[in-house]
Parts: sequence; C-alpha cells; structure tokens
Amino acid sequence: MKVAAKWAAGLVVLALSGPGWCAKKVDLDYHVKLLPQSQQAEVRVSLSQGAAVRSLNFDLGRDGDYSDFKADGQWQITGNRGLWQPSADKASLTYRVRLAHARKPGVYDTRITPGWALLRGEDLVPAARLDQQDGVELVSRLMFELPTGWKSVETAWPRIGQNKFRIDNVSRLFDRPTGWMLAGNLGSRRLRLGDTDVTVASPKGQGMRRMDVLTLLTFVWPQVEAAFLRHPGKLLIVGASDPMRRGAYSLRDSIYLNSRTPLVGENGSSPLLREVVQAIGRFNDHDSSDWISEGLGEYYAIELMRRAGGITDERYAAIQARLTKEGKDVSTLKGEHVNGATLARSVVVLQELDREIRVKTHNKRSLDDLAQAVMRVNSINTKEFVQLAESVMGESSVVLDSKLLR
Repeated sequence: MKVAAKWAAGLVVLALSGPGWCAKKVDLDYHVKLLPQSQQAEVRVSLSQGAAVRSLNFDLGRDGDYSDFKADGQWQITGNRGLWQPSADKASLTYRVRLAHARKPGVYDTRITPGWALLRGEDLVPAARLDQQDGVELVSRLMFELPTGWKSVETAWPRIGQNKFRIDNVSRLFDRPTGWMLAGNLGSRRLRLGDTDVTVASPKGQGMRRMDVLTLLTFVWPQVEAAFLRHPGKLLIVGASDPMRRGAYSLRDSIYLNSRTPLVGENGSSPLLREVVQAIGRFNDHDSSDWISEGLGEYYAIELMRRAGGITDERYAAIQARLTKEGKDVSTLKGEHVNGATLARSVVVLQELDREIRVKTHNKRSLDDLAQAVMRVNSINTKEFVQLAESVMGESSVVLDSKLLR
C-alpha cells in the first residue's frame, strides 16, 4: 500500500510540475479601429496585468508608419525601435499605423478605401522582442472596430465573436496578428476541404472569381493532402482588382490574389497553387538559398495540377521543355533573389531530383518526403538541403552534386 501511495503521489508531483501547470494567464488584447479618412488604423495594445511584462521592444520600421504613441508606463523611441515598459496594473499602448502602402506610384500592396481595407496583420502590430515574467502565458485576442456601414472582417485566425479573433502562434512567444486581412462590404464563399476551412473573400465589385478559386482548390486538394502532411485549420484567400498589385502572394495561412491574375497561366503554372504550397509548406531558407523555397513552390504549382489530371502528358512534356530552355544559361542557383531563368532551372533540378529519389528508393520515396522534411525545420540552406535529400534516398545524390549549388 505504501509503495502504491508513493507511486500515486509521484504521479501527482509530475503532473503539477508539467508544462503550463503553474502558468499565469494574462490577457493581451489588440483593438483595431479602422480610419478610412486618414488611411490609418488606431491600434490599442492592452495588458490585463502590466506587471507580467517587463518590456516590449518594437521594430518600428520606416519613418512615419507608426505615430501618435500614448502609453501607460514608460515609452521611449531610439532610432527605429520603440521600448514599452508597461505600468503594473492594467496597461495599454495606443498608436496609429499607416495602412496604404504603394509598391510604386499607383500600385498598392495594401490599401484602405471608403468601403474596404486590405491589409497585412504584420503591419498592425510591429514585430517585437518580449521580456516577460517567468510563469506567464499571454492569451492574445484581436478585435476590430469597423467604420459605419462596413459589414464584416476576415482573417486567417479562428473567429471567437463578431469581428473578434483568437491569436495563438505556438512557434512564437509574442503572439501578434499576422497574415492577410480584409474588412468592409465583402462577398465571401466558404468550403471545407479535408481538415481545412477555406474562405475566399473580396470587396464587392472587384471582379473576384470566388467560385472559380474554390472549384480549382476542390479539384486539386486531394493531391495537396497527399503531398503535405500538415494542413492549416483555416485558409483565407483575399482578392481585389487594380490598382492593387498584380499576382499572388502568401502570408501565414492566407493568400492575396489579384482578381485579374489567371488561376492557371499560359506557362502551365498556377500562381494560386504556388502560394497555397508556400502557405502550407512555410518553407524558409537562408545563406543565399532562395532557390529552395521558390523552386518548391513553382515545382508543386505544376506537379499538383498534373497529378490531379489537369495537365496531359503532352502538355507536361512541353512545360518541361520550356523550363529547360529558359534555364539553360544559368550557372548557379544560389543567390538572395531568384529571377525567371533561375526559377526555371530550379524546377528542372527538383524534377530530376524527384526521379532520382524514386529510382534509388525503388519508388518508395519521392520529392514529397524531402519537402515534408524541409517543412519540419525552421530554415534551411543549400548544404542542409543536400544532406536532407541524401538522408531521404539513403545515399549521395548525383543530381545535387552539381556546380549549380556550389
């Protein structure tokens, strides 16, 4: 009996000392008031117990993006950084942020108009270094206050109320809003594909082909699930027309798609599928190895369509011939930025690598296994990619033993 009692007591001690048991939950709320007249938002960052956080050191980026700071506690700006040391009780930091960003004159990355706003969550709350008390868990929520007449807001985060969302990023200590966001008088279509809730939304009158997007995703999604074992619980696709930037661009669990951008281009690749792959894969690279993430995105934009039956063998052969021709003069894949020729050569190398993996593993493994391995690391460079590939196939790679990667 004594042995059993000691054993049970030991289990209790282990449970009490487990992760998060003693964590003190402190609310961290983001209140965003959209201001179309000034093309800004007023953001209030609130802590239910300021003493839980020693400081938040924000990267304020370009001059003028953030202004009109008011803080409970100490606030100090040095260069492009702002240091907030909250007061002990309830504490808040309020500021204004510019929402309209032009890529070049007349072409916008993000925009706010009298009827809608398309923005990045990363812009609402700048990145920050968090110094908090031990044993504290911040519980983060995002709430929007919309202008009169605006009907709704969409983000990639779980909705917990009207215009209210839960922000929970397990990979980061400081949970802040991220991803594409859209507010205003919107048209939306929703569909559940596998384990993922997909929403396609755009301001009314912007020519967004919402059902076309859902149809393409429905057609290809079984191949997406087979290729990638990790799938987001929610995927948001937002769109608008000119003067918004052309093309498609992904952020966390979300994609921006200009409504004039074709879902499948004349070259056989799909801008939408490329960004779906990037949103799911979250491929990150360093040390002049952009060819890895960009190449994987473009490779699967073609490959997933082929596997789904949307590209015939003849068309696929024509695509391969085009890629080979475009990339034939490329002497190295390594670099900070990938141009069209380098991207084409990257895809050809990945196609050859897929065939090599299949041959050397007797068709038991493929590039899918390597892509999944890349997904499991925070960031990767060319040398590490080669090592991962060789671990997948169980021997050295002839394809990757190339001057292109040196």
